Parts: sequence; structure tokens; C-alpha cells
Amino acid sequence: MPELPEVETTRRGIEPFLHNKQIKSVQVHNSSLRWPVPNTITRLADARVQHVSRRGKYIVLTNKLGSAIIHLGMSGSLRIDKQTIPKRKHDHVELLLANKHVVRFHDPRRFGCFLWHEGPVEEHPLLAKLGPEPLANQFTGEYLFTATRKRNVPIKTLIMNSQVVVGVGNIYASEALFMSGIRPGKAAKRLSRREADALCKQIRDVLQKSIEKGGTTLRDFINSDGEPGYFAQSLFVYGREGEPCQTCKTPIKKTVMAQRSTFYCSACQS
Repeated sequence: MPELPEVETTRRGIEPFLHNKQIKSVQVHNSSLRWPVPNTITRLADARVQHVSRRGKYIVLTNKLGSAIIHLGMSGSLRIDKQTIPKRKHDHVELLLANKHVVRFHDPRRFGCFLWHEGPVEEHPLLAKLGPEPLANQFTGEYLFTATRKRNVPIKTLIMNSQVVVGVGNIYASEALFMSGIRPGKAAKRLSRREADALCKQIRDVLQKSIEKGGTTLRDFINSDGEPGYFAQSLFVYGREGEPCQTCKTPIKKTVMAQRSTFYCSACQS
């Protein structure tokens, strides 16, 4: 599943083609996504796009009439093509631009969404209860420490809760915990203030580095240019079960936590 860095990479890729631009038309070839694509999505072409933003793992295209809310689902992507290039089988929504380009929403498994919302986009039910952005000023060590009090869940589970902080997916949670020296199964309430500060910093750092490198290479993910991301080459623990820790040479361990594969170093993380 594309995570926050992949979604942010995509947002940055499509922004120059859409910001302050008029979409000529919206073509829906298959409306049967996770939720049906509404007929009102055509209102995206009725005014210039004022903002190309991201909230958690959602890309938001806003004009003066409302906002398109886009989620890439398990295998989706947004890419820029020339209109002369034929669409692919699973290109379900197309935004035709005046400069002979087209933004194509591609989703083979159809777990993504392409919705329309009028009014403040932050009030949409999908966005209303989301926690702070991990790269925003509101996400601090103090905030994270407060959020962990009286919470007995594993710290990895807590930081993957989108109502606590958005966009810290499975890969990045494992990596940030390793960089912080915190074992994934540690009860959240046992986190010290120093550990909360360290974890906040490492979440920021690992996500920012991944964004800079184009996102994690996932089987189904391509960025807006149709190329895979490259951050997977820099992973310290995720997917490295049995391989030596790059810090201490102890074999990396794997466990399952909340039905997600979790990787850690038993020597470096306590």
C-alpha cells in the first residue's frame, strides 16, 4: 500500500500540472471503486485548481466549488501522461488538461477512492478525526508523550493509529523505532519523555528522507512519472529477517503485531 512518502511524492509530481490550472474535463471510466465515484466529481473541471494538498494518505484537489479527495488504496497511482498515450485497462478516472496532458488514476484492485466534497474539506468524515501530520509543528515529543499516557498498546501499534498521528505506516514505524532504540512491543505508557522526543524526531527524519528519495519501492507503486521510489535500498530492519543488524550484527528478528509484519534488532532496541 502506498504510504505517506509515496503519496507526498505523487502530490509533488502532479502539482505543477494542476495548481492554478483549469481541468478541461473529468472522465470516469469505472466508478466502482471502494466507494462509487460521484457524478459531482465533474465539478472539478468547473474552476481552476487552487490547491494540490495532502492530508494523511489522501491527496486533495481543491477549487472554489469544493474538493476532490483521492486515496490510492492498495495498488493505486496517479500519473501524468500525454493524451496521445492510450489509457490502460485500470485507468478509472482521467483529468484532461489544456496542455495536452492527462492525469490518470490507476487502481487495479479498486480499493482506492475518488470523491467530491463541498464545504471545508477537513470536515469530511474521512478526514475529520485524523491526528496531526508527522511533519507538522503540532507533532512534537511532548504531544507524543501525552498521547502515550495510560495507553497499554504496543508503541508500534500506537504510532500507526491515524487518530494519533497520520501516515506512519508499517515500514516507517519499524524503521523509526529502530532508529530510536525502542522495541516495537514496548507498552506505549512505558515510554519516557526522552524516548518520546527521540521517536518523534526519528519519525520525522525517516519520512522526510523517504520523501526526498521518492518513497519506498513497493511492487505496485509508481510515482507520477511512472518510476518506482528508491527508499527501500536504505531500510535498516524492515524485510531483513535473519540478516545482520547494520549497527551491531545481531540477526534481525521478525514478529507479527496487529496482523502486520514487524522487524527489530533485539540488541539495539529495548
